[in-house]
Amino acid sequence: MSELYAVLMAGGSGTRFWPASRRAWPKQFLTIAGERSMIAETWARLDGLIPPARRLVVTAASQEQLVRDALPELAPENLVLEPVGRNTGPCIALASSVIARRAPDSVQVILPADHVIRPAESFRATLAAAAEEARASGALVTLGIRPTYPATGFGYIEAAEETGRRAGHAVRRVARFVEKPPRAKAEEFLKTGRFCWNSGLFVWRTDAIERAVSEFMPAVRDALDRMSRGESLDALYRALTPVAIDVAVMERASERRMLAIDYEWNDVGSWDALAAVNPADAHGNVAVGGAAVVSEDAHGCIVHAPAGQVVALIGVKDLVVVHAHGATLVVPKERAQDVKKIVERLEKERGEFL
Repeated sequence: MSELYAVLMAGGSGTRFWPASRRAWPKQFLTIAGERSMIAETWARLDGLIPPARRLVVTAASQEQLVRDALPELAPENLVLEPVGRNTGPCIALASSVIARRAPDSVQVILPADHVIRPAESFRATLAAAAEEARASGALVTLGIRPTYPATGFGYIEAAEETGRRAGHAVRRVARFVEKPPRAKAEEFLKTGRFCWNSGLFVWRTDAIERAVSEFMPAVRDALDRMSRGESLDALYRALTPVAIDVAVMERASERRMLAIDYEWNDVGSWDALAAVNPADAHGNVAVGGAAVVSEDAHGCIVHAPAGQVVALIGVKDLVVVHAHGATLVVPKERAQDVKKIVERLEKERGEFL
């Protein structure tokens, strides 16, 4: 589509994927849901909709070479480096300021670099419809995920009335955004049929998000303006308060629209999610990373280890077993979210994210 830009947000550390994910090798660079790294899969998903010349990647300055190695098609001028992470609000505002200087009449697609979305053709069709809506209405558009269970780990979007259709996709006004709910509330949301999971995927006109940043994030706008006049990005950026774009802008804006995704989407938030995005053997075991897995009376396990390694499973079920960078993790799938606690302990007790 003419003047359609993409912004891939790739600055996270992925602490729940320790020990494979490290500061020097974050989650988005792991090959855990396909034949390529997650960031390369996200990049390829845009083929046929947005040319490489109009794709920007925002990442931590420390990850610059990782991005260049993972995305050889990325133009040098399209790599936007953050001195330090300040959540998605400043990240998106920084990328938007770059696009606004090049193409003020453009439309932007905002994508986390570490999601699984299939099939790619359906996703591109949804993005095209959302871009059409954003261009015509000037609204800030988000993509909601049709919930399949009462998740407590996602935020929710409540949809209001339908405002029209774009290329066969229903467009609804957004009534409100809701933070991660307790189980009972999530079950209630599911029953109403009005709620979708908040995907963190956005589409908007460049002028619309620029106005929103000025209105709702004045400190960020001031920092970007001062940067454009030659002041140090490093000092200005470090002084910013971390804030998510959902909280800073989407929860406060008046003109918001949502299109729903009803095909496969997974934010792959922890090791147990790999069972949903990778094929399993006859006993429900999933192996990624290239290692040889030998199992005897083992069921429902997830194994990640590099090629050349052998992992043997005997008489166990529903375990996550990971070996990477000289460290080994063994955890029940139901407690995979607790890996972050191990990382916190390692940082506190040993002063390092091993």
